Amino acid sequence: MDSLLKKYGYSPDEEAIGKRLDAIAANIDNVTTPEILRQCMSIMDLTTLRTEDTAASVAKLVGKVNSFKEDYPGYPLPASVCVFSNLASVVKENLSDNSVHVTAVSGCFPTSQSFLEVKVKECEMAVEAGADEIDIVLALNSFMAGEYDQARAEIKAMRQAIDAAAAKLGRDVVLKVILETGLLVTPERIAEASFLAMEEGADFIKTSTGKVSVNATPMAAFVMCECIKAFYTKTGRKVGFKAAGGISTAKDAVVYYSIVKTLLGAEWLDKSLFRFGVSRLANSLMSAIEGNTVVYF
Repeated sequence: MDSLLKKYGYSPDEEAIGKRLDAIAANIDNVTTPEILRQCMSIMDLTTLRTEDTAASVAKLVGKVNSFKEDYPGYPLPASVCVFSNLASVVKENLSDNSVHVTAVSGCFPTSQSFLEVKVKECEMAVEAGADEIDIVLALNSFMAGEYDQARAEIKAMRQAIDAAAAKLGRDVVLKVILETGLLVTPERIAEASFLAMEEGADFIKTSTGKVSVNATPMAAFVMCECIKAFYTKTGRKVGFKAAGGISTAKDAVVYYSIVKTLLGAEWLDKSLFRFGVSRLANSLMSAIEGNTVVYF
């Protein structure tokens, strides 16, 4: 896999990255404005991924999204509502604004531990149920065993299945590949996984499932964004970045916003190329903007 880092001319420098992250952290208060916090809200995948989720609870969440603009004029809607695959149809049927996408976690989320045929079928069914975006997990059982061709093949198979199902419906569907960076641990492995996923057709690379002990970290985000930049320089294809897992405060959001802006520039600060996967962050952003505690979502 060293060949991937050489191919894109990238070698993560932890010391240099640490210094740049320190500089970003030191400047957070200066760049935390209501305008930026609202922009962070506009790129949220508003997420519920609980074992106890039901059709009724998901419909209730969607109802809050539907009434949000009326209840809070001047605030943007989230980019999407993210749910388990079997609940994608509930979101689709209840959403009143089609500018808000339906995101489904698929491919045997969160572990990706199953037969490839099962993963592929779940992706197909999620698209058929109305998903505009599919989040899958890199097959860490293959990747961490050094079976890189198998890890590639799985992403490719799910990408092809998603595209075929979407084509039958006359739609395009976005694919996000979750790297589970907290388990990859080292910057080098995070970089290798980033390039592998992008080469196999990921529209976004995503930090985490939110279901392991270490989820999104600024270091992982920095490495991933450097890889996105290197990949774009070499191929001309823009890949998006999604931070997810443990992002619960306005300050957290602005840290990741600043990383993306610093490394990838203003053109990436849009929901087409930057997302947060969040369950608690929406209320935190609203509370920071309003100056008092808001519990809406």
